[in-house]
Amino acid sequence: MTIKPITSLTNQTVKDIRALHMRKEREATGRFLAEGLKIIIDALDQGIAPVILVYGKDADHHPLLKRAIDATLAAKGEVLEVTHEILEKISRKDNPQMVVAVFAQRVKRLEDIDPDSHEVWVALEQVRDPGNLGTIIRTADAAGAGGVILIGDCVDPFSVETVRATMGSVFAVAVVRCTRDEFLADRGRWTGSVVGTLLTATHDHRSAPYRRPTLIVMGTEQSGLTPEIADTCDLNVKIPMRGRADSLNLSVATGIMIYAASGL
Repeated sequence: MTIKPITSLTNQTVKDIRALHMRKEREATGRFLAEGLKIIIDALDQGIAPVILVYGKDADHHPLLKRAIDATLAAKGEVLEVTHEILEKISRKDNPQMVVAVFAQRVKRLEDIDPDSHEVWVALEQVRDPGNLGTIIRTADAAGAGGVILIGDCVDPFSVETVRATMGSVFAVAVVRCTRDEFLADRGRWTGSVVGTLLTATHDHRSAPYRRPTLIVMGTEQSGLTPEIADTCDLNVKIPMRGRADSLNLSVATGIMIYAASGL
């Protein structure tokens, strides 16, 4: 395969890439959009090549861009050289990244993961904010957690905003999707601590008796965990707050819990 020059906004492949900003299109195709050479190189470092690589005609031909082009072609993917106007349309920005890529989604089921393969895992129930989810995935990666389990109706982990917030960690961390009933049915496989945060808990997050593998379960900032999921937690902990704020940002609280449970 060779590099294809494209100058028309009506090109079908360009239209298909632009459509990946919509969740229904991402779910229908099993693909998602990632922006910037760094995140593309992060994917390549994990052995994951783009399905489609798009770069601007005026892009600096950095050695890393050549690596991305060669890897995409070697994997039988498409490489498109496009105009700045097309990049603006694809990214929906006036100052777009000069390199973007389309990747296949990698989603696991609960039965695909082995709880004992890592010391710490994270489960999120009904998380709504893409920035929070992306930051949590990035933090889980930094701490060496096994993956992030999404319970119920959560924000799309493959939206452009979420992927951007992961800073490339979306390619390194297992992303698991499940319903509440599936999570509850799988509870028996988690032989370590299943941990929830609760203001009335007696255990401090820094000194709680965590047992491995530890599953940290977090709910929304507004309402926390649903009663059904909260009841599955065999260890409740609290993060002390001494100021006026009565709650923490979800990604901050989850990051604190990940590092406390990891002993880092």
